[in-house]
Amino acid sequence: MSVVIIDYGSGNLHSAEKAFARMAAPLGIDIIVSADPDAVRRAERVMLPGVGAFGDCAAGLAEVPGLREALIERVIDGGAPFLGVCVGMQLMAEVGRERGEYAGLGWIPGAVEHLEPDDPGLKIPHMGWNALTDLANHPLWEGITSGGHAYFVHSYHMAPANPAHRLAQVGYGGPVTAAAGRDNLFGVQFHPEKSQKVGLQLIENFLRWRP
Repeated sequence: MSVVIIDYGSGNLHSAEKAFARMAAPLGIDIIVSADPDAVRRAERVMLPGVGAFGDCAAGLAEVPGLREALIERVIDGGAPFLGVCVGMQLMAEVGRERGEYAGLGWIPGAVEHLEPDDPGLKIPHMGWNALTDLANHPLWEGITSGGHAYFVHSYHMAPANPAHRLAQVGYGGPVTAAAGRDNLFGVQFHPEKSQKVGLQLIENFLRWRP
C-alpha cells in the first residue's frame, strides 16, 4: 500500500512527509513523495499539498506533463481517497481569485476568496492556532472534537457553493472554511503536519479511510 504526496514545486514537503511516515509505519503503508504520473496512478491514496498563491500552484501542477490527468484518473475516475492541504485543498474549487482569476480542478463547486474579517484589528494572513468548529459527521474527524486547535497560515479560503461541502469552520472575524469535501475528497485549510495531536489524528484517519 502506498500514499503519494504530490511534489509539484509547491514548497518544502519534508515536514509533511515526516508526519505521514510516522503515522503510516504502524499500518505498513509506504509514503512516496513524487511527481511521477505513474506513481499517482498506482497509489492507494493521494495527498496534494500547496504553499503560496493559488495561481502559482495551479500553474505548477499543470506544468508537470501528465500529472493533472493522472490525478483526475486516480482520484475522480478511480475513487482513491484524496486529501488536499492548504492550497492543495483550495485547488479543488472551480476558481481561485488571488491576484487574478485562475481555474481550479473544479471538483467542488465554489470559489477561493480573500479573507474579509468583520474585525479590522485582525491581521491578514490568518496565522496561528485556532479552534475548529461545526465539524461534520465524517470519518476523518474521528477522535477530533469541536474546539480542537489546528495551525493555520492563509489569506484566502474556499467558499463552497453547496454548504454540505463545508466540513468544518474556524472563527476569524466571521466563519472561515477550515475543511471541505465530498465523496472520496477531503481538504483542510490548516496544516496537519504542524497541528500536533489534531493533525496527527487526522492523518491517521485519512490513512484508514475507506470512502
